[in-house]
Amino acid sequence: MRASGISMMQDARATATSRKKNATPTAKADSRARTGSEPAFQQYQAAVVQLQQGKFDKALVMLEKLLPEAPMEIQDRCRIYMNTCRRQMEKSKLAFQTPEEHYDYAISLLNTGYFEEAREQFNLILTAHPGADYAFYGLAVLESITGRASDCLSSLAKAIELNSKNRLQARVDNDFQNMVDDPRFTELLYPEVP
Repeated sequence: MRASGISMMQDARATATSRKKNATPTAKADSRARTGSEPAFQQYQAAVVQLQQGKFDKALVMLEKLLPEAPMEIQDRCRIYMNTCRRQMEKSKLAFQTPEEHYDYAISLLNTGYFEEAREQFNLILTAHPGADYAFYGLAVLESITGRASDCLSSLAKAIELNSKNRLQARVDNDFQNMVDDPRFTELLYPEVP
């Protein structure tokens, strides 16, 4: 019985040794696969660095070259970053003849759900033209839609201060639906006459 126990142990060792030998080539194959795609990951990381540095044109070119050969796990991220680069490059190309034209662009962003971009454009208009009542009004609409009641009231009050016709417009504007139940909104639109 003892001899068979020794032979079983020897068989177990031989089996374990053969498993180890079989595992080694697989591990080497895996490392070769990673090494084969490693340049793609390096290119991807370099493109992301360009993107972070605001060099959108360079990042876009790098990502476009990389995409056809990119491993599956980074293809979607490449596409997302390519869209980001294109949007950022479009922003820098924007030139408006008038503040009203700039306002129309901000409203188009608002209407398509790009709220932060719209807010940025309204603020740019107000930086260049502090008396642009329509930009304050647009900002008030944006704040109403996004649920920022205090900011909405502040912007709308400024729009009305600059142009009293904004009060009449706000009374019939469906974009202020979120504000209808707020007594401060009602007070702003229907002030008591002394």
